[in-house]
Amino acid sequence: MQKSILLIDDDELITMSLEMIISSKEEFKIVGKGHSGLEAIELYDKLQPDLLLMDIRMEGMNGLEAARAILAKYPEATILFLTTFSDDEYIIEALKLGVKGYLLKQDYKALDTALTAAINGQSVFGGTIINKLPRLMNSEAKTANFDYAAAGITDKEFAVIQLVADGYSNKEIANKLFLSEGTVRNYLSTILEKLELRDRTQLAIFYLKNI
Repeated sequence: MQKSILLIDDDELITMSLEMIISSKEEFKIVGKGHSGLEAIELYDKLQPDLLLMDIRMEGMNGLEAARAILAKYPEATILFLTTFSDDEYIIEALKLGVKGYLLKQDYKALDTALTAAINGQSVFGGTIINKLPRLMNSEAKTANFDYAAAGITDKEFAVIQLVADGYSNKEIANKLFLSEGTVRNYLSTILEKLELRDRTQLAIFYLKNI
């Protein structure tokens, strides 16, 4: 079954190009197009697409504001940002909103893969954005707003979460915490199960959203 895509970008030429790229894949169908945040909200209400692919910087209401409004009404909405801008504040705000991903337009060649992953519930971030995450997390306050203890997270597990969020590999975490790599993998599996997350990327994002 084809997945419905709502496309929002204030540049008509880019909109046309994206429509051609996406429509060339049999699994996707463009069901609507718009050029502003306000149109994104109106069209999402009307069309209820499987995924909203949206730019951030647009005149009037921007993509972040539109996403906030849509997610407030439709918490399960799948929203993927595709933008030219990798500004730190945009990335942080997007993650805190709970969108499924943030891609730069230069990564358009991987767009079909990203769309499929996002629709399937996975978090999707381009390489440039992934590389920024550890630094962005370190720039934020480290006081947790989420009650990890109530979720059954132990002190050792929380230490693993912080190191994952800081971008360390399993081997590096093992060295820092004087554990074996196998033990770190076991900790991660337990943490993901307790927090109902899929992978370490979602774990890092969860930590960022709750600091």
